[in-house]
Amino acid sequence: GLNYHYGLFRQSFSDMKQTEQPDPWLSDDRSWLTDTGISFPVKFADFSLNAKMYDIGVPGYHNGISNALHLFDIEEPAEAPENGISFDKSDIRHHLTSFLYPDDSDQAGHLLRIYQQYFMVSAAAQLILYELEQRGFKPQELAERTVVHINDTHPSMIIPELIRLLTLRGIEIDHAIDIVSRTCAYTNHTILAEALEKWPVSYIEQVAPQLVPIIRDLNARAAAKCPQSELAIIDDQDLIHMAHMDIHFGFSVNGVAALHTDILKESELRRFYEAYPDKFNNKTNGITFRRWLMSCNQALADLVTQYIGEEWKKDAAKLADLLDYCKDDNLLDELVAVKHKNKLALADWLSRRGHDDINPDSIFDIQIKRLHQYKRQQMNALYAIWKYLQIKKGNLPQRPITLIFGAKAAPAYTLAKDTIHLILCLSDLFKNDPEVSPWLRIVMVENYNVAAAMQLIPACDLSEQISLASKEASGTGNMKLMANGAVTLGTMDGANVEIAELVGQDNIYIFGRSSDDVIEMYRTNEYNSSDFWQDDEVGSLVDFIISPQLLKLGDPSSLSRLYKDFIAKDYFMALLDLKEYIRVKETSLADYENTKVWASKMLVNIAKSGFFSSDRTISEYNRDIWHLN
Repeated sequence: GLNYHYGLFRQSFSDMKQTEQPDPWLSDDRSWLTDTGISFPVKFADFSLNAKMYDIGVPGYHNGISNALHLFDIEEPAEAPENGISFDKSDIRHHLTSFLYPDDSDQAGHLLRIYQQYFMVSAAAQLILYELEQRGFKPQELAERTVVHINDTHPSMIIPELIRLLTLRGIEIDHAIDIVSRTCAYTNHTILAEALEKWPVSYIEQVAPQLVPIIRDLNARAAAKCPQSELAIIDDQDLIHMAHMDIHFGFSVNGVAALHTDILKESELRRFYEAYPDKFNNKTNGITFRRWLMSCNQALADLVTQYIGEEWKKDAAKLADLLDYCKDDNLLDELVAVKHKNKLALADWLSRRGHDDINPDSIFDIQIKRLHQYKRQQMNALYAIWKYLQIKKGNLPQRPITLIFGAKAAPAYTLAKDTIHLILCLSDLFKNDPEVSPWLRIVMVENYNVAAAMQLIPACDLSEQISLASKEASGTGNMKLMANGAVTLGTMDGANVEIAELVGQDNIYIFGRSSDDVIEMYRTNEYNSSDFWQDDEVGSLVDFIISPQLLKLGDPSSLSRLYKDFIAKDYFMALLDLKEYIRVKETSLADYENTKVWASKMLVNIAKSGFFSSDRTISEYNRDIWHLN
């Protein structure tokens, strides 16, 4: 990887809008970051940089094994930016490793991303061959001794770069391509077209022109095998499709949830699946229970151990032993007590961050994930408006509700930032309305990150997993929340499908159109959001975005832009599923009042979460793809 100096960004809220500042995760104390003294030259079109290698130790769990994460950095990184997260993206020599995922809304940002990617893969490829040769093996043995796993398309240039380095070692091009094709495997992490990188050939020529002849050669070879234009590596717009290169010249292609892999095979990558059916396989994502249960929720971990022993800590599948206690009143009572303790702790944590008077006896309804329209935080906000209007009419809920959001919006993603603005405006409106605040509150957690997640996840009652069906590859937040006893409210999307199959319909709340329906609606352009807006109930919720109450609090241009998008576009179909979402959420809130039944749902979710251990995921990767001894 790259030794980034600043994370995505540090989020703060000013005038109920997101602002971004640098997030310097590399502190002055870098005792955990080891300078290996190893470096590799990386040649770009107009200059070269040395890639210095640093290591971070990654210890195993009680097994005496520690691996190393290799991170590459430039020799003369720039000082901290003086103006937020803005910096000179053309100053590659000093800013190549400054930021994780720098803004790529312009050409300079695109080129910087390519510089970052080539710097990483060139250094990594040189390291791989160096280690191979140091162990006494020949470059020709690469495929027998090494697996290179291309995790999403960011490292895709490893394929032409390894081919280039092998030919420099005297290996004939046909043989080099064969070796690399037996070395590289590819994981697809997304269904969104925007995340499947396509770079103009001219951009690669500006950054790493030495790769262009190799990529053109690979394109010609792919076309000879698969002449269909939609399978080309270089299309008729002279764009290089990185995923296409990975599929043609890798030996394995996997999705990260059963539904995701099915969609890849049947829709998004169907032609590739027809050409290479044996390459495709599924590897459902997983989480580490050492962090997401043992570390972040010690009280629950101790309770689990009290009833089923220690084995689950190394074999999460053993959590299924909890199913023997689904009707054990003692365990269910203790489980409810642990959840309440965690809610008290979260309320205190939030209070210290400016969110006063959070009621720990309210239901904690939590949606925590990056802000993107396909994840549909905007639909959750419309529910909040619906509930607000119900309370104003005198229809009080059985129990107070606290809606908690945690999300960062990409700095150039205007509608995502507008959604944050709407949520913050609603939060202010509810908090300052004495008729509403005892019954309904919104909390938008500032600078949501892993540390915040470790506070939020143990306290969650209802886990919001409401992406538009067919758009979420997998998700892992759904797994973390499930393992901590949250009950899922979600669509049949991503790993929600497997969660539903595991826990059964009585222990999850499912709503929304199916992925097949959604895919068909996109194909036929059938969805028209204005048709749904004309429904009186739906329309009143959307119209509230530009109501006098909100326009008085917020930025009219931001709120109006979001309002117009709902009516004219709503690309991720929030209005399509909205009424069913409200109905099913209301059912879940009513069910929460039966404490014993809800506690049983919690226990089933914890017991069934063991399938989603990253130990299982990694074992399957090794069994089917890596074949490591």
